[in-house]
Amino acid sequence: MRYAYYVLFFFCVLTVCILGFQGHHFTQPPLEIFPNAIFPEMTYQQKYKAQGASDFFADGRSDRPLPAGVVSRDPLRNDDEVYLGKDAQGQFIRHFPKAITVDSQLLERGRERFTIYCAPCHGALGDGNGITKQYGMGATPSYHDDKIRGLADGEIYNVITNGYNTMLPYADKVVPQDRWAIVAYVRALQRAQMGTVNDVPAANKSELGLK
Repeated sequence: MRYAYYVLFFFCVLTVCILGFQGHHFTQPPLEIFPNAIFPEMTYQQKYKAQGASDFFADGRSDRPLPAGVVSRDPLRNDDEVYLGKDAQGQFIRHFPKAITVDSQLLERGRERFTIYCAPCHGALGDGNGITKQYGMGATPSYHDDKIRGLADGEIYNVITNGYNTMLPYADKVVPQDRWAIVAYVRALQRAQMGTVNDVPAANKSELGLK
């Protein structure tokens, strides 16, 4: 029984010691139980932290002022059609922004991004039969419903950006130009489902056995 009191006393002292040093700033580096002897530079990196001090620069700051004439890595977001999908009146646009060129390269980029981010739920054909439906997610709509066909291009862009209902936003994963590429590919999927023989150019009808 006496040893039980010793053990209890030890844990009480240990707890007080640990809690008592919380918030205390030590002058020596902490004791390493498993030091990184192979790559010590990975543990102790020479770097500046944000708003930290520096002895190298005359002003004593690690943060450096921007050089004269520097511009943002992204273009200035002053084009509401590109970045919001809306016109000057705040209405969703029913066309692609002038800054976006719809060509085969854009469609290919859209197909790639669509396959990564959209197809798991909406399916490769945009019919709502993605892999997630096999796991109980049955509320994914089809792009070929008349309601979605009638959406403005800017509204589809807005859904990709901000999400809708249970669909999460993809603004942090897909840049604006790629969102428009996805919109273009969605329109291509919709058009493909509505295609008729009359849409086939006369020069290509013979390839399909058509007259």
